[in-house]
Amino acid sequence: MGRSGLICAFLIAACCCCRRAAGVPGEAEQPQPELVEVEVGGTALLKCGPSHSQGNFSHADWFSVHKEKPTLIFRVSQGQGQSEPGEYQNRLSLQDKGTTLALTGITPHDERIFLCQGKRPRSQGHRIQLRVYKAPEEPVIQVNALGISVNSEEPEEVATCVGRNGYPLPQVTWYKNSQSLKEEKNRVHIQSSQIVESSGLYTLRSVLKAQLTKEDKDAQFYCELSYRLPSGNHMKESREVTVPVFYPAERVWLEVEPEGTLKEGDRVEIRCLADGNPPPHFSISKQNLRTREMEEERTDDNGVLVLEPAQKEHSGLYECQGLDLETTASLLSDQQELVVNYVSEVRVSPAAPESQEGSSLTLTCEAESNQDLEFQWLREKTGKVLAKGPVLQLRNLKREAGGGYRCVASVPSVPGLNRTQLVNVAVFGSPWMALRERKMWVKENSVLNLSCEASGHPRPSIVWSVDGTASEQDQDPQSVLSVLNVLVTPELLETGAECVASNSLGRNTTVIILELDSNRTTSLSTSTVSPYARANSTSTEKKLTEPESKGVVIVAVTVCVLVLAVLGAVLYFFYKKGKLPCGRSGKQEITLPPSRKGEFVVEVKSDKLPEEMGLLQGSNGDKRAPGDQGEKYIDLRH
Repeated sequence: MGRSGLICAFLIAACCCCRRAAGVPGEAEQPQPELVEVEVGGTALLKCGPSHSQGNFSHADWFSVHKEKPTLIFRVSQGQGQSEPGEYQNRLSLQDKGTTLALTGITPHDERIFLCQGKRPRSQGHRIQLRVYKAPEEPVIQVNALGISVNSEEPEEVATCVGRNGYPLPQVTWYKNSQSLKEEKNRVHIQSSQIVESSGLYTLRSVLKAQLTKEDKDAQFYCELSYRLPSGNHMKESREVTVPVFYPAERVWLEVEPEGTLKEGDRVEIRCLADGNPPPHFSISKQNLRTREMEEERTDDNGVLVLEPAQKEHSGLYECQGLDLETTASLLSDQQELVVNYVSEVRVSPAAPESQEGSSLTLTCEAESNQDLEFQWLREKTGKVLAKGPVLQLRNLKREAGGGYRCVASVPSVPGLNRTQLVNVAVFGSPWMALRERKMWVKENSVLNLSCEASGHPRPSIVWSVDGTASEQDQDPQSVLSVLNVLVTPELLETGAECVASNSLGRNTTVIILELDSNRTTSLSTSTVSPYARANSTSTEKKLTEPESKGVVIVAVTVCVLVLAVLGAVLYFFYKKGKLPCGRSGKQEITLPPSRKGEFVVEVKSDKLPEEMGLLQGSNGDKRAPGDQGEKYIDLRH
């Protein structure tokens, strides 16, 4: 090295020493800065020296260092601080007797080095590295709603994850079924980008691309954001999403609803199913029993064959065909047999049975089914089961036997599968009417409806003895109800109304008596029935027959005579014993001891006629006077 070179090296070394002695910030060799961590919006506490330092900081200058260029932001003189004009002018203040500088309203732009330089000779500055943090918002994931085909040769977009307003930039990790995904050539590709907002915060956008298979049709994808705060490391997860995966069908099959045993009248749906997505175009065919060929059935817009109501003709073999419109591949399902259980229409013979009173009648029921049948006969008006089996025997027919009988054909093995047929039995006879006489309370000049019902075979016709508007209603094939609309006049009150029912075998009548009752406020339809108003002995209403009524009267009279005989015998016994002395007056007091006096006396009085009191004659045979009613007073004081 020449003399000139030595001189230059000496001058440079001397210059550096002079600069270090002068204390120019940023030029001397600096120690590692102190680290201070603060969240966005918080307050940073900057100490002018290490926490264990005992130095005097009553005179110091604070600098912010950005891109290695220091800028004076705050001066401390004799323990008093003053901000320099600029971005920190209104955000700085002194704390802890001037040893700490507080910076409020922290933003990402404040992440830099701050320098505190004392003014004492040979004083070394204290550097502080301020780190700023901000947790990102909850990650938002958006799935590719158009779906991904398994036939794609390159990775396609599965979903996009966005994390907004974080600082520093968070890290993103993708997961499938809780397993993290890594970059894999031609299989998995993760593309991330960030945007710096005007606030200095970051918005992260990450796109996951992958090649998927049929097994991924139910896979759950989500993203995770990892970030740091002064309190440590944290993470946030998005919701899980499923991406549509398209793959060709490998199998098709039929499904029938409802499952299990079917019967006529059910709503049956036959649909095709496949293991492909999207499903292929379906068609449903049924075997023609005559030609044994499969013929396509007409389905609804969703490809479902609806049988409503199902009938026995719908039974047979069905199959499904699926056509993939993308690959034009066709798939056939296995044939499936559909069985619709049925009961044919029930037939009863004779169809219109009729017979004379006292004779017998046989009713026969027939039906067909693909299952075993059970028959039973019911009385229509009562619902009572009369017989089990297809045959019903009616013997010694009476008028009451006329009316409806129902045959029920059912399949025990198929609940709810049954059919019925109603037949009306006609018993020849003259018209029958429930009442011979009926009384109604009415008001004069009012309008009312008089009703009259009659039954018989042949079916009777009804006429009225008074003028009015009459209408008839058929109650059943052998009964008719006639309703007469009339005005209540004095003549009608005097004559009443007579209803006459007649057929080829005879006639019968019912008399309606109208009584005027101006004090009644209840409905004019109130009627009374005479106790002797029965029109026939064949009435279905519960009543006593005439021989039964006579028997009851005889029994009652006999009992009364026996009671009187016993009572007479008892009185005669007391009389013979001298316990019951009687005079002409018919009254006698029985003498009691004095101690029993004053107790009550019971009078026994007979209400029999004098000629019936012969049982109570005295021992001399004298009869009582006509005016003597046989009164007796018995003293019960003993």
